[in-house]
Amino acid sequence: MDLGLPGMSGLQGIALFRERWPQTPVVALSSMDDRQTVLAALDAGAMGFIPKTSSSAILVGALRLIMAKGIYLPPSAFLHDALERAPVHEPLRARPAPAEESEDASGLRPADLGLTPRQADVLYQILQGRSAKLIGRELALSPSTVKAHTSAVLRALNVTTRTQAVVAASRLGLRF
Repeated sequence: MDLGLPGMSGLQGIALFRERWPQTPVVALSSMDDRQTVLAALDAGAMGFIPKTSSSAILVGALRLIMAKGIYLPPSAFLHDALERAPVHEPLRARPAPAEESEDASGLRPADLGLTPRQADVLYQILQGRSAKLIGRELALSPSTVKAHTSAVLRALNVTTRTQAVVAASRLGLRF
C-alpha cells in the first residue's frame, strides 16, 4: 500500500486493511524511507516496508520474503547510524563498545540486554529483515539454533514477534 493515498493517509489505510483482513500481509511502499516513517507503517500493521527507490530485484525479493512470513525493512532506515560509525574494512557485527564510548553514547548495546554475541548477530540479521533460513546461512547456524537465538532475542526485548523486535530495538536506540 502506498503511504501517499489520495483522501486517506496510507497509515490509516494499512490499519483499516489489517482490521478487515488480519491474515493478509500488507506492505508499505513510500518514497520516504526514514526511520519514523518505517516505524509508523509497522505500528499501523505493515509486515514490511519497501522504498520506492528499490530496484525491481529488491521489490520481488522483499515480497517473496513477506509472503513466506518474513519481514522486509530497508536497512538504511535502521542502520544508518551504525554504518556511519563502522570502519569500511570491517563487517558490521555486534561488538562491545570501548569504555569511553559507552558512557557518552546514547542507546543500548545488545550485551546491555543480556544477549550473547551470537544472539546479537541474529538480532542484527533480524533488523535487516532476513528470514531464519537466510540467517542460518549467513551465520552458519542450524535452523534450530537460529530459532533458539531468535527466541532469546524476543524474550530480551519483551516482545513476541520479529516485527515487534524491530520496533523495540529502534525505540531502545539499540546500537551495534
